[in-house]
Amino acid sequence: MAQPIAKNAVIILINLSNDDEVIRYLAEDDALLESMLRKITDIKDPTANEVGMLLANLAKSNTLKRALTLKRSIPASISSSAVAMDQLMDCFVKGAEGKVNKAADFDYLAYFFADISKHEEGRKYFTERQDYDGVVPITKLTVFTEHDSHVRRKGVASTIKNVAFEIPSHPSLFAEDEVNLLPYVLLPLAGSEEFSEEESAAMPPDLQLLPPDKARDADKDILVTHLETLLLLTTTREGREVMREKKVYPIVRETHLHVEDDEVREACDRLVQMLLRDEEGEGAAAVSGERVEEVEDEDEKIVEIL
Repeated sequence: MAQPIAKNAVIILINLSNDDEVIRYLAEDDALLESMLRKITDIKDPTANEVGMLLANLAKSNTLKRALTLKRSIPASISSSAVAMDQLMDCFVKGAEGKVNKAADFDYLAYFFADISKHEEGRKYFTERQDYDGVVPITKLTVFTEHDSHVRRKGVASTIKNVAFEIPSHPSLFAEDEVNLLPYVLLPLAGSEEFSEEESAAMPPDLQLLPPDKARDADKDILVTHLETLLLLTTTREGREVMREKKVYPIVRETHLHVEDDEVREACDRLVQMLLRDEEGEGAAAVSGERVEEVEDEDEKIVEIL
């Protein structure tokens, strides 16, 4: 098929996939899924980006979580794993900014990951070390929280937030020798403000001595997402204590002060209430009984090409 025709055909499918019935029909098609995976993992395919957009749209269907365990032929040029999800992660990480396919940056796969992480199986995937490379997948995404691509930052932020619903994983998310999530969530919230020597010294190293031109993320929705992630991380007393020790409050305080947006400030207020709450009399039993309820993300929207 000629390249323009192939690309136009994918674009038509992208625009059609804003309908729930169409999404269900396409997402359940195993042959279509294999065709999409083949194109995305082919480092010479000129439609890889568009197919990634289509895959992100179809991930609104729960049936797409089968990519977590689906095995297929190994695309040796981009991955060493036979699992589809691993292959997509490798495309996203290794192929950023057109590094492996000049026609693709794979940014929209971040939206696919965000939807997959809404499922318990997806959250477990992102927080468990994978056999094929010995890496915890979420650590491959955290480095992109300050990436130039808005799409990549937005999808990664939502994926991280969804992963934070996995409360048993919170200790490893906090651990500096494991996921070390905190600095990657805090950096987009930080501006060029100066902190007291005492506050700065206790912050994660990446938050100390930020350059004078450091700017917080300009997207208010992304800021809210990161603040909601931090709120989820306060679910346990241990988490709250870590965040107090790492001086999360001063960063949130400055975000509240410098960002003139009601939703951002409301998210800051909710987080501050948890960080400054009185822990006296709270026992381990009370902490273990805490639960969080998942909320509907508003930022994983259907992609349309006009």
